[in-house]
Amino acid sequence: MNVKNLLIVIVISTLLLACSKRTIYSEFKAVPIVGWQEDSVLSYCVSVDETRNLYDILICVRHTEVYPYQNMWLFCSFGRDTLMHDTIEFFLADDRGRWLGNGGNKWIEMPVLYEHNYQFPDTGKYIFTIQQGMRDEALQGISDMGLIIRQSN
Repeated sequence: MNVKNLLIVIVISTLLLACSKRTIYSEFKAVPIVGWQEDSVLSYCVSVDETRNLYDILICVRHTEVYPYQNMWLFCSFGRDTLMHDTIEFFLADDRGRWLGNGGNKWIEMPVLYEHNYQFPDTGKYIFTIQQGMRDEALQGISDMGLIIRQSN
Protein backbone atom coordinates (compact mmCIF):
# COMPACT_ATOMS: atom_id res chain seq x y z
CA MET A 1 0.00 0.00 0.00
CA ASN A 2 1.50 3.33 -0.97
CA VAL A 3 1.56 6.40 1.27
CA LYS A 4 -1.36 8.08 -0.54
CA ASN A 5 -3.67 5.09 -0.02
CA LEU A 6 -2.55 4.76 3.59
CA LEU A 7 -3.42 8.41 4.24
CA ILE A 8 -6.84 7.96 2.65
CA VAL A 9 -7.54 4.93 4.89
CA ILE A 10 -6.42 6.86 7.98
CA VAL A 11 -8.60 9.87 7.13
CA ILE A 12 -11.68 7.71 6.46
CA SER A 13 -11.13 5.71 9.66
CA THR A 14 -10.78 8.90 11.69
CA LEU A 15 -13.99 10.31 10.23
CA LEU A 16 -15.89 7.11 10.97
CA LEU A 17 -14.66 7.04 14.55
CA ALA A 18 -15.48 10.73 15.05
CA CYS A 19 -19.02 10.14 13.78
CA SER A 20 -19.58 7.12 16.01
CA LYS A 21 -21.11 9.29 18.74
CA ARG A 22 -24.78 9.49 17.90
CA THR A 23 -26.14 13.01 18.35
CA ILE A 24 -29.74 13.02 19.60
CA TYR A 25 -30.06 16.81 19.83
CA SER A 26 -28.25 19.82 18.42
CA GLU A 27 -29.66 23.33 18.30
CA PHE A 28 -28.12 26.79 18.25
CA LYS A 29 -29.99 29.95 19.22
CA ALA A 30 -28.85 33.33 17.91
CA VAL A 31 -28.11 36.10 20.38
CA PRO A 32 -29.09 39.65 19.29
CA ILE A 33 -26.24 41.65 17.82
CA VAL A 34 -26.89 44.45 20.32
CA GLY A 35 -25.91 42.06 23.12
CA TRP A 36 -27.21 39.21 25.25
CA GLN A 37 -29.53 40.91 27.73
CA GLU A 38 -29.04 39.88 31.36
CA ASP A 39 -32.71 38.86 31.68
CA SER A 40 -32.85 36.98 28.36
CA VAL A 41 -33.23 33.21 28.77
CA LEU A 42 -32.55 30.78 25.94
CA SER A 43 -34.72 27.65 26.07
CA TYR A 44 -34.21 24.28 24.41
CA CYS A 45 -36.79 21.47 24.36
CA VAL A 46 -35.25 18.00 24.07
CA SER A 47 -37.28 14.89 23.31
CA VAL A 48 -35.82 11.77 24.95
CA ASP A 49 -36.99 8.44 23.54
CA GLU A 50 -34.89 5.98 25.54
CA THR A 51 -33.15 5.80 28.91
CA ARG A 52 -30.60 2.98 28.56
CA ASN A 53 -27.71 4.91 27.01
CA LEU A 54 -25.32 7.40 28.58
CA TYR A 55 -25.02 10.88 27.07
CA ASP A 56 -22.66 13.84 27.04
CA ILE A 57 -24.39 17.20 27.28
CA LEU A 58 -22.44 20.10 25.82
CA ILE A 59 -23.04 23.82 25.81
CA CYS A 60 -21.49 25.45 22.78
CA VAL A 61 -20.62 29.16 22.76
CA ARG A 62 -20.03 31.03 19.52
CA HIS A 63 -18.43 34.39 20.07
CA THR A 64 -16.50 37.08 18.22
CA GLU A 65 -13.23 38.74 19.16
CA VAL A 66 -15.31 41.57 20.62
CA TYR A 67 -16.12 39.40 23.65
CA PRO A 68 -14.54 41.40 26.50
CA TYR A 69 -13.69 38.68 29.04
CA GLN A 70 -11.47 35.64 29.50
CA ASN A 71 -14.19 33.59 31.18
CA MET A 72 -17.96 33.21 31.15
CA TRP A 73 -20.57 32.45 33.82
CA LEU A 74 -23.88 30.84 32.88
CA PHE A 75 -27.03 30.07 34.84
CA CYS A 76 -28.42 26.76 33.58
CA SER A 77 -31.59 24.85 34.38
CA PHE A 78 -32.34 21.33 33.22
CA GLY A 79 -35.08 18.81 33.81
CA ARG A 80 -38.48 17.42 33.00
CA ASP A 81 -41.00 18.06 35.76
CA THR A 82 -38.60 19.67 38.23
CA LEU A 83 -35.72 21.79 36.95
CA MET A 84 -32.26 21.48 38.49
CA HIS A 85 -30.48 24.85 38.64
CA ASP A 86 -26.76 25.21 38.17
CA THR A 87 -24.16 27.95 37.81
CA ILE A 88 -21.12 27.16 35.68
CA GLU A 89 -17.92 29.00 34.82
CA PHE A 90 -15.56 28.19 31.96
CA PHE A 91 -12.76 29.91 30.10
CA LEU A 92 -12.87 31.17 26.54
CA ALA A 93 -9.28 32.50 26.51
CA ASP A 94 -5.98 31.58 28.16
CA ASP A 95 -3.91 33.86 30.43
CA ARG A 96 -2.35 35.55 27.40
CA GLY A 97 -5.70 36.34 25.81
CA ARG A 98 -5.58 33.64 23.11
CA TRP A 99 -8.99 32.17 22.35
CA LEU A 100 -9.31 28.50 23.32
CA GLY A 101 -12.05 27.51 20.87
CA ASN A 102 -12.01 26.77 17.16
CA GLY A 103 -13.08 29.14 14.47
CA GLY A 104 -12.36 31.42 11.63
CA ASN A 105 -12.55 35.11 10.90
CA LYS A 106 -16.14 35.74 12.02
CA TRP A 107 -16.51 33.74 15.23
CA ILE A 108 -14.88 31.30 17.62
CA GLU A 109 -16.76 28.21 18.80
CA MET A 110 -16.09 26.78 22.24
CA PRO A 111 -17.79 23.54 23.30
CA VAL A 112 -18.09 23.07 27.06
CA LEU A 113 -18.88 19.69 28.62
CA TYR A 114 -21.81 20.24 30.99
CA GLU A 115 -22.60 16.61 31.88
CA HIS A 116 -20.60 13.45 31.12
CA ASN A 117 -22.23 10.00 31.01
CA TYR A 118 -25.64 11.41 31.93
CA GLN A 119 -28.48 8.89 31.97
CA PHE A 120 -31.95 10.31 31.48
CA PRO A 121 -34.23 8.90 34.21
CA ASP A 122 -37.40 8.95 32.05
CA THR A 123 -38.48 9.41 28.47
CA GLY A 124 -40.32 12.55 27.44
CA LYS A 125 -39.67 16.24 26.94
CA TYR A 126 -36.81 17.86 28.86
CA ILE A 127 -36.31 21.62 29.13
CA PHE A 128 -32.84 23.16 29.21
CA THR A 129 -32.39 26.90 29.80
CA ILE A 130 -29.30 29.10 29.61
CA GLN A 131 -28.93 32.66 30.90
CA GLN A 132 -25.75 34.73 30.93
CA GLY A 133 -24.38 35.40 34.39
CA MET A 134 -21.78 38.05 33.61
CA ARG A 135 -23.66 40.96 35.24
CA ASP A 136 -23.52 42.94 32.01
CA GLU A 137 -26.82 44.51 31.09
CA ALA A 138 -26.10 43.55 27.46
CA LEU A 139 -23.18 41.13 27.08
CA GLN A 140 -21.29 41.90 23.86
CA GLY A 141 -19.57 39.48 21.50
CA ILE A 142 -21.76 36.38 21.84
CA SER A 143 -23.35 35.38 18.53
CA ASP A 144 -24.96 31.99 19.32
CA MET A 145 -25.46 29.53 22.16
CA GLY A 146 -25.94 25.87 21.40
CA LEU A 147 -26.97 22.71 23.17
CA ILE A 148 -25.65 19.38 21.92
CA ILE A 149 -26.55 16.00 23.38
CA ARG A 150 -24.73 12.96 22.07
CA GLN A 151 -24.22 9.40 23.10
CA SER A 152 -21.15 8.84 25.27
CA ASN A 153 -18.50 6.34 24.25
